[in-house]
Amino acid sequence: MKNENEKEKVIVKNRSMVKNRPMVKNKTVAKDKAKVREKAIVKDKSKAIVKDKNREKVKEKVKDKIKIIPLGGLNEIGKNLTAIEYRNDIVVIDCGLKFPDEDMLGIDVVIPDITYLKKNRDKVKGIFLTHGHEDHIGALPYVLKEINVPVYGTKLTLGIVETKLKEHDLLDVVKLNRVKPRDIIRLSNVSVEFIRTSHSIADSVAIAVHTPLGAILHTGDFKIDYTPIDGCVADLARFSEIGKRGVILMMADSTNVERPGYTMSESTVGEAFQDIFAGAKGRIIVATFASNVHRIQQIVRAAEKYGRKVAVSGRSMENIVEVAIKLGYITTKKKDIFISIDAINKYPNNKIVIATTGSQGEPMSALSRMAASEHRKVNIIPGDMVVISASPIPGNEKLVSRVINQLFKKGAEVIYEKLADIHVSGHACQEELKLMHTLVKPKFFMPVHGEYRHLKQHVELAWKLGLPHNHAMICDIGDVVEITRSSIKKAGSVVSGQVFVDGLGVGDVGNIVLRDRKHLSQDGILTVVVTIEKASGSVVAGPDIISRGFVYVRQSEDLIEEAKELVKEALQKCEEKHITEWATIKSNIKDVLRGFLYERTKRKPMILPIIMEI
Repeated sequence: MKNENEKEKVIVKNRSMVKNRPMVKNKTVAKDKAKVREKAIVKDKSKAIVKDKNREKVKEKVKDKIKIIPLGGLNEIGKNLTAIEYRNDIVVIDCGLKFPDEDMLGIDVVIPDITYLKKNRDKVKGIFLTHGHEDHIGALPYVLKEINVPVYGTKLTLGIVETKLKEHDLLDVVKLNRVKPRDIIRLSNVSVEFIRTSHSIADSVAIAVHTPLGAILHTGDFKIDYTPIDGCVADLARFSEIGKRGVILMMADSTNVERPGYTMSESTVGEAFQDIFAGAKGRIIVATFASNVHRIQQIVRAAEKYGRKVAVSGRSMENIVEVAIKLGYITTKKKDIFISIDAINKYPNNKIVIATTGSQGEPMSALSRMAASEHRKVNIIPGDMVVISASPIPGNEKLVSRVINQLFKKGAEVIYEKLADIHVSGHACQEELKLMHTLVKPKFFMPVHGEYRHLKQHVELAWKLGLPHNHAMICDIGDVVEITRSSIKKAGSVVSGQVFVDGLGVGDVGNIVLRDRKHLSQDGILTVVVTIEKASGSVVAGPDIISRGFVYVRQSEDLIEEAKELVKEALQKCEEKHITEWATIKSNIKDVLRGFLYERTKRKPMILPIIMEI
């Protein structure tokens, strides 16, 4: 019992101690709980903010879009320029020119209209070049005068660009950035990668623009050559890697889409050259594109083998050969193999090779001048062998045929594409295009570099490979193509077209001037000169009529005299009616002559009245 009473006393004592203990610990616990609640509220709020931000990011991703704006190279051969726009970055791929059509009288070259780029010059991060052909770099001097932005390209491409910029006094003010295949240029919102390809000029690349939506791949001009002259095979592995990561759009070369099979290797031309050089007994003159460095290298190799010296004719070829030798793209075993065109007469004919421009029959080219006996250094003689190592560009067939006929007449032996395998294309045929599509597996596809028929057939080829019909798009220059993660569509257009370069004038010749030139070329001009007294309005002298390109005056004196009489009558009527405004007098002269001349000659010359007042 005693033990039980003691236990009860201890319990009661402990209870009283608990009752009398300070409440500090309880208050601390309460504070801690309050802090935990506050932290939980803050955490919940931050989670909500993060969720909102994530929702905004998702919305941004859904709204994210890329714009593709081709300003050249579609529905035409040449003038290649494509703008790729993502947020505040515009990447320009290539900047080419094209040569004028037959109806563009007096025009030297045609370049793209870059009004859109000028309006958005702050967004333009640079011009990225695929290779050094004129239709991809030729407009650079004109464009860089309007928007001076950095230019990116491979070694040979920039070497050729430097020569052009020197001619325009731009080399010191333009920033040129040399790149290598697999180099990546990082910009604000996108990055630009260069991928090795094969083409008819060394150092060619494709360009991949990496964006958060996926890669935009522009193949540039390409073919798949397993035995290239420089040993640099196209980087098919990298195309495959980019394809696995996701290519949202591919833009691919369409030039040879009509041709089945594969494009022959450039090395086959070298074999043909060896056979030709072995059998030639006189001079050998080889005409090819100035920029075809691989072809020139094979000419040099054949010349070395058969103990011939090489002379270069044509300003553009001289410039490119000089650059290619300097940069190591044309190599020789014999240092003295190249000689000046002035020195060819110091060597026997069977020891000379002349590499020249003019494979397209251009009237002012070196080969055309040789054929017409107008070249200052080279005259075609019997025994010469002329090799035209190029195929005529569509529209140039007549010019090439004329030169070939002239060469035959002078006693030369002429070898051209129909007679031997002396030219291969630099563009992919159907099977190579299929391989590129299969490696890259693009979500969307837009054919480039071709006329409408080429673009159409390339789209049909992509459909046959399984691309959904609504994932391919044929566009025209100036179209704005908008790409999201799930769609491709045309979203309007921008100012585009062509700008004519005539002499030193850029853009000062338009359609109206061309129309006048065409009119003059077809029917000529008739100038009527009249002198009128200012006070009385009476005719003091004339009318005198001068004809240019309309009729030969000495053989058409009756016609000219009748025309003068009609003009006198018209002037007399104006005087009687007190008409003194020059515009009205000129209009009356035109009206009276136009009907008369057409009735008598069935021609409509341009009539140009000139009134002098004394």
